[in-house]
Amino acid sequence: MTVLFVTGTGTEVGKTAVTAAVAAVATGSVAVLKPGQTGVAPGEPGDAAEVLRLAARPDRPVTVRELARYPEPLAPDTAARRSGLPPVAPEQVADAVAELAADHDLVLVEGAGGLLVRYDEQGRTFADLALATAERVPGVEVLLVASAGLGTLNTTALTAEALRARGLPLAGVVVGSWPDAADLASCCNLADLPLVADAPLLGALPAGATGEGGEPFRALAHAALAPSLGGDWDAAAFTRTHAVPAPGTP
Repeated sequence: MTVLFVTGTGTEVGKTAVTAAVAAVATGSVAVLKPGQTGVAPGEPGDAAEVLRLAARPDRPVTVRELARYPEPLAPDTAARRSGLPPVAPEQVADAVAELAADHDLVLVEGAGGLLVRYDEQGRTFADLALATAERVPGVEVLLVASAGLGTLNTTALTAEALRARGLPLAGVVVGSWPDAADLASCCNLADLPLVADAPLLGALPAGATGEGGEPFRALAHAALAPSLGGDWDAAAFTRTHAVPAPGTP
C-alpha cells in the first residue's frame, strides 16, 4: 500500500499511536498528513508532532504536514465554523497526498474521530477525503483503529459497512490500546473483530505504548503490528494466547 487513511471507531482509540507505529516500522520513506487538527492552539504540538516524536529515526526522517488547525476540541467542521477559519476541502487533501506520494514510499493520513466526522458545511467527511484522494492517487486504503472492549464490535461493523458502501478498501483493523489486564469482552473481540469487519486483524498496541519514542517505540511497534504493516505480530497466536474457555469447557 502507498497511501493509508487511518480512521477510528471513535475518539481516543489510539489513531495517533497506530499512525506513529506504522511510520516507525516502515522500510521506505514516510510522510504523515493531518488534514484537520482540532483542540490545539497555535504553536502547540499536535498529533503530527506526536507522530514525529515517536516515529522519527536519524537514518530515515519522517515528513509531517498539517493542513489546518482549530483551537476547540470539536469535529473539524464545527471547530472551523466556530473559529471563523476555513474548513478543509477534500481537494486540498488530495493535492497534498499527491504531492507527498511523489516523494515518499508511504503516505499516512490521520483523521479526526471516526470515518463520518464532518470536515465542512457541505457535510463532506473523512471518507470523502479518502475518495477524493483515490481519484488522484493509486493504492488508497483505509486502516481502522478500534478499541478493545465492549461495544467495539458494533462501531467496527458500522465503519466497515460505510467503507464498503463507498467502495473504499479496508486494509484491516488494529486495536489501538490493548489493556494490561484484558477483560472477557476484549479477549473475545480478538476473534470477532475480523469477522464483523470482514478484514484481517493487523495488530494490537499495548496500553501506554506512547511513553517513549525512538528505538524503544520502534521495537514495540514491530512486535505489535502484522507483517503487512511492517511488523512481525501474529494475529492467530495472539488470539490463542488470550482465548478464554467457554463456560463448562473442560
